[in-house]
Amino acid sequence: MTGSGPVSGPGRAGVVGTGLIGGSIGMALRRRGWHVTGWDVDPGRLDRAGELGAIDEAGRPAGAEIVFVATPVSSVVDEARLALESGALVTDVAGVKERIVGDLADPRFVGGHPMAGSEQVGVEGADPNLFEGSTWVLTPTQATDAGAFTRVRDVVTSLGAHAVAVSPSDHDLLVAVVSHVPHLTAAALMTLAAEGADEHAALLRMAAGGFRDMTRIAAGHPAIWPDICAANRGAIVSTLDRLIDSLSSVRKLVDSEDRDGILALLQSAHVARRNLPVRPVRPEDLVELRVPIPDRPGALAEVTTLAGELGVNIEDLTIAHSPEGAGGTMLMVVDARSADLMRGALLARGFRPSSQPL
Repeated sequence: MTGSGPVSGPGRAGVVGTGLIGGSIGMALRRRGWHVTGWDVDPGRLDRAGELGAIDEAGRPAGAEIVFVATPVSSVVDEARLALESGALVTDVAGVKERIVGDLADPRFVGGHPMAGSEQVGVEGADPNLFEGSTWVLTPTQATDAGAFTRVRDVVTSLGAHAVAVSPSDHDLLVAVVSHVPHLTAAALMTLAAEGADEHAALLRMAAGGFRDMTRIAAGHPAIWPDICAANRGAIVSTLDRLIDSLSSVRKLVDSEDRDGILALLQSAHVARRNLPVRPVRPEDLVELRVPIPDRPGALAEVTTLAGELGVNIEDLTIAHSPEGAGGTMLMVVDARSADLMRGALLARGFRPSSQPL
């Protein structure tokens, strides 16, 4: 395991792909003092990224400490390999992870996926504040270098995001539920409403706030979705099947005028929606967990993905490397309400954590 050492400040970064997400990353990095080199297969888009202040210079990133690959899914692996050849730490922003991470078993590659976006299209919609308060998923594996993971995590959290570590396979299953199927559902609902719009022009003018909220994401860039659906086909199809079964159950409740059943369904959804987790903001709500880490491959990934599986937010993370070279200690700051859960799970996995309030 490689220790992270002192946290370094802004330096040189690269962004490959200067669309909405890549452009937003570039703007956010530059605001924090990074020098950003950008590359895009579309020269016009690259020029526009420079005009909008998303990059400092155009070209293949050279001498960068970290490179963000923000291209369509189908080209991530090739672009990441080129960036790794330059000696940089490399991460990506693709909405699927298992296939990409499996093809990039390099210690300096850390799979990533910022759960942020906009109905805006292209670099024209880029926003340096896009990641403020968002969740940024990282997917370390047994091959991931601990220092690389920690540095990538530090950089993305400096952009205002909250980093969560899960395994690549778990990411793809979860994101099918919270991102991919919702987008496809919004598209289907929007299409349903639009089918009668020509004959009933007032229909879409009558669209209430709820309809607009549910279909907002259907306005996003459609070109990225065929790749995503192909790369995560199994999880998406499985989730669609579950959604179809759920809608069939709702149909039966409505068709049979089951008032009690409808009310129970809506009350359950109401409670679940109101209980979506939020980040703690006060120091007194936080606990530091100290976890001795054995010097073996995959130990860091085991701890961080365990936190992700349990829904435990890691608010801060530092690795203190042992001067004797026999492992080190991971210092994690977590929500006090989750500390006992995380500590117990670590004990069950053979770790020996200790905790103290901040």
